[in-house]
Amino acid sequence: MKWFLLFVVALGLGLAAASTDSQSDSDESSESGIQFESGYNYYRLPTSLRPQKYHLRVFTQLENPEDLRFTGSVKILIEALENSKNITLHSKNLTIDESRITLSHVSGGDKKDNCVSSTSVNPSHDFYILNTCQELIAGNVYELFLPFAADLNRQLEGYYRSSYKDPVANKTKWISVTQFEPASARLAFPCFDEPDFKAPFVVTLGYHKKYTGLSNMPVKETKPHESLQDYVWTEFQESVPMSTYLIAYSVNDFAHKPSTLPNGALFRTWARPNAIDQCDYAAEFGPKVLQYYEEFFGIKFPLPKIDQIAIPDFSAGAMENWGLVTYREIALLYSAAHSSLADKQRVASVVAHELAHQWFGNLVTMKWWTDLWLNEGFATYVASLGVENINPEWRAMEQESLSNLLTIFRRDALESSHPISRPIQMVSEISESFDQISYQKGSTVLRMMHLFLGEESFRSGLQSYLQKYSYKNAEQDNLWESLTQAAHKYRALPKSYDIKSIMDSWTLQTGYPVINVTRDYSAKTAKLSQQRYLLNTEIARAHRGGCWWVPLSYTTQAEQDFNNTAPKAWMECGKEGQSLPKTIKDLPGADQWVIFNTQLSTLYKVNYDAQNWKLLIETLTGGDFERIHVINRAQLIDDALYLAWTGEQDYEIAMRLIEYLQREREYLPWKSAFENLKRVGRIVRQTPDFEFFKRYMKKLIAPIYEHLNGINDTFSSIQQQDQVLLKTMVVNWACQYQVDDCVPRAVEYYRKWQAEPNPDEKNPVPINVRSTVYCTAIRHGSDADWEFLWTRYKKSNVAAEKRTILTALGCSREVWVLQRYLELTFDPKEAIRKQDSMWAFQAVAFNEVGFLLAKKYFMDNVEFIYKFYHPLTKDMSRLLSPLSEQVITQTDFNEFKDFVNNSRQSLMGLEQAIQQSLEIMLTNVQWKERNYHQMSRSIQQLL
Repeated sequence: MKWFLLFVVALGLGLAAASTDSQSDSDESSESGIQFESGYNYYRLPTSLRPQKYHLRVFTQLENPEDLRFTGSVKILIEALENSKNITLHSKNLTIDESRITLSHVSGGDKKDNCVSSTSVNPSHDFYILNTCQELIAGNVYELFLPFAADLNRQLEGYYRSSYKDPVANKTKWISVTQFEPASARLAFPCFDEPDFKAPFVVTLGYHKKYTGLSNMPVKETKPHESLQDYVWTEFQESVPMSTYLIAYSVNDFAHKPSTLPNGALFRTWARPNAIDQCDYAAEFGPKVLQYYEEFFGIKFPLPKIDQIAIPDFSAGAMENWGLVTYREIALLYSAAHSSLADKQRVASVVAHELAHQWFGNLVTMKWWTDLWLNEGFATYVASLGVENINPEWRAMEQESLSNLLTIFRRDALESSHPISRPIQMVSEISESFDQISYQKGSTVLRMMHLFLGEESFRSGLQSYLQKYSYKNAEQDNLWESLTQAAHKYRALPKSYDIKSIMDSWTLQTGYPVINVTRDYSAKTAKLSQQRYLLNTEIARAHRGGCWWVPLSYTTQAEQDFNNTAPKAWMECGKEGQSLPKTIKDLPGADQWVIFNTQLSTLYKVNYDAQNWKLLIETLTGGDFERIHVINRAQLIDDALYLAWTGEQDYEIAMRLIEYLQREREYLPWKSAFENLKRVGRIVRQTPDFEFFKRYMKKLIAPIYEHLNGINDTFSSIQQQDQVLLKTMVVNWACQYQVDDCVPRAVEYYRKWQAEPNPDEKNPVPINVRSTVYCTAIRHGSDADWEFLWTRYKKSNVAAEKRTILTALGCSREVWVLQRYLELTFDPKEAIRKQDSMWAFQAVAFNEVGFLLAKKYFMDNVEFIYKFYHPLTKDMSRLLSPLSEQVITQTDFNEFKDFVNNSRQSLMGLEQAIQQSLEIMLTNVQWKERNYHQMSRSIQQLL
C-alpha cells in the first residue's frame, strides 16, 4: 500500500485522495477524526523529541479464523530536546481511539496533565501528528498514552498472520508474528519508526493460555487476564536500547529445541510441532557461530537469551530481530533425508548472517537507511568468516567470495546500477536497497579491505568501532575513522593514505573498473589504466570515466605466489577524481605471463595485451593449469568471456581459453564458465545455430561427467565437499544437453520412485541430484509424471524439498501444462504460498517453451499480479529477471518498453528493477547483432 500512497501524493492529486485509498485495505485503517497536515512535509521525523522508553501492550486473538485481530496500547516516555507544539510520530493502518489518548508532564514521581487538542495525518510519510494543548518545553519528559487496534494482516509485514496445516487434526492452525524492517513497526503500534530513535522496550503480550508468547527478551512474569478466562498477560524483561525495526513478538503453538551456550545465554530453536525434528542442525550450528562472533568482535552477546523461529509465511529470507530471529522455513530447517548439501550450506549461511547482525546492525545501527549496506554487507561478509571457521571442509569462503563477485560483475556493469551507499528519501526506496549491491557488493569491498589491511588492523578497527558506538547509531565515516587509526597503528597503510579516500571510491560511486594492462616486454614494465566496465556498448568509452583506489596484487609465472593477496602497488586517484597513470616495473620477459588480482581480492576485471593472453592460454591448455590458483582460473574464464561479450576481446581468445576445461576438475572454474555459458545459451537457443552450441556443450561436459561417474550415486565416497557441489552442477548441465546416459538414467531413477508403494516416505533418488532428476523426468515425461510430482509437493513437509519440486514442475514442454501451472501459481486457494510463487513463475519462464507463455502471462495480467504481491513489490520484481535474460530482438525489446510505459500504475515500486531489466534486454540485442556470428564461427572451428 505504501507505493500507492506515496505515488498519489507525489502526483499532487491531493492528500484527500491518498487518505481514502489508505482505508481501502481494511475498514479499520482510518485514523479517527483525521485532518490532513500540509505544514511539515519532510520525509524524516522532526528531531525536537526523543523517545526514552516504550511500554507496549498487545492483546492478540487467534481463536476465530474469520476474525484474527489485535488491540493494544503504547505508553511512550518522551524527552523534549526543543520546545514543540506537537508530537509527530509514525502510524499506519491503525484505528486509534482518540478519546482515550492522554498526555502528561512527568517530573520526579508527579504527573501534570497536558492534553492533545487535535490530530492530523500526513499519509505520504505515515506521520500521525498530535497537537498539544500546552507547548512541550525543552528538558521536560512527557508520557503519551495511545490505544490502537487492527486486523492481523495477510501482507507479511507489520503484525501479521501465518498458518500451517496440523496433519493429525487435519486443521489449519494460526499464529501471529511481526516483520518490521524497514518501516513497518508503524503498522503494529504508533512509534518513532526510524533507526536513529533507539529506546528500551517493555513488551507485554496477551493471548489464550494454550499458546506461547515470544518477544526479544526473556519472560519476566505471566499472570491471568483480569477479565477473560483462559487468557494470560505475559510481561517480558525490559530490553536494551534498540531501534523499532528490531522489535519482535509472536503468539504461536510451536515446539522448541534448546541448545547450551557456554556463556549462559539461553538458546532455543522453534518450529511448528510437525517440523521440530528439522531443527537439530540449526540448533547445533547457531550457538557455535554465536560463540565465534563473541571472540571475533571481542564483545559478549548482550542479551540473556536468543530464540530463532521458522515462520511458514515469511517474505524476507530471515530477519535479525534482537533476541528473536525469524526465518523462512527453508532458511532454518534441515532434513538429512530430504535436503541437499547446498540446502544445508544455505541454512548455515543464513543463520550466520542473522547472528552477525546481533552486533553489526543491532548493537551498532546505521543512522539512516543510506548506510543499510553497513548492516547487510557486513553480516554477509562476517557470515562467510563464521561458516569457514566452523566448516572449513566446505571451502565456503572461496565459494561465497567467487559467487558474490560473479553476481556483482554482472549487476554492477549496468549503467542503471547504484552506489553501495545511496541517498534514501522515501520509504519505497528503502526496500529497493535490500539488493545485491548492499549485500554482495558490500561484502566484496569489505573482503578487499580485510585483505589489504591484514587480520590485525581489520579486527582491531572493527572492535574499536563496535565498542565506541555500542547501543548507538553510526554512519560509514565513523567506521572509516576507526579502521584508519588501526591501519596506521599496525602500519598496514602508508601514513599518507586513509581508508575514507580509498573506500569512498568503492561505496559512493556506481560500478567497478576494468584495468587495461599493456606490457612493454623489452623494458620489463607494464602500463596500467582504468575505466568503468559497462555491458552497454553504446556508451562511448570516453564517457565511462570513474576512478577507483585499487590495491594491486599480482604474480608472475616464475613466482606463482598466489597466496600473497597484499597490494604490491596502488592505482590512485587525483584531487579532481581523475585516474593517475601507473607503471609497474621489474616484470619478467616476453616468455612469462603476469596475473593481476591474486585470488580475485578486489572487484575489477583485467584486460591484458595479446601476448600475455597467449602465454596464459598456453599454460592453461598445456596441462600446467593447476599452477594458476583455482580462483584465478575462474577469474580468467570470467574476464575473457565478459570482455568478448562487450567486444573488448575476441571470442576466439575466450573460446580457446575455456577449451582447457576438459581437464579441469575443480568446482569454481566450472561455476564461472557455466554462469557465462548459461547467458549465451539462453540467447543462442532461440537461433538456428543452436545445434553447434549444443554439440560444443556436449564435447565440453562429457569428460568431467565421466570423471565424476555420471549421475550414479557416488556421493558417499566423495571426500571433498565442493566436489559434491561440482557433481550436482555438472549432472544438471549434462542432462540439459543430453550428455551420455544422463537423461535415461534420470528417468530410470524417477520411475523407481513412482513404483514405491509409499513415495512420500521412501525416495530412492539421490538427494543431491533430485532437482535434475525431477526436472529431466518432467521434461521428457507425461501428464501423469507431472501429477505425481504435484501430489508429492502437496504432501511434502520439508521446505527445501518443496522448492526443488516447485522448480522442477516448470520443466514440462507441454504448453497447456505450463499455462495451467502459471495460473495455479497465483491462485491463493492452491497449495503454493505467496512467498514461493516466484520460484514457480521463474521455472516456467526460464524454460524455453515456457518463456513466451510466462512473458505473455505477465504482460496480460500485470495489474492482477501487482495486487497479488502488494505491498511487497520486491517479490514481484523477481519475476522480471527470466524475461529480461531472454529478450534478444529489437522488436521484442520495443514491445516490452511500450508495455512498461503503458503499465506504470501496476509497476510502482519496481522502478529500479524495470530499468535494469530493460538495460539487460538492450545488451542482449546488442550482443546478438555484434557477436552472434563471430561466436558461432569460433564454436564451429572447435568442433
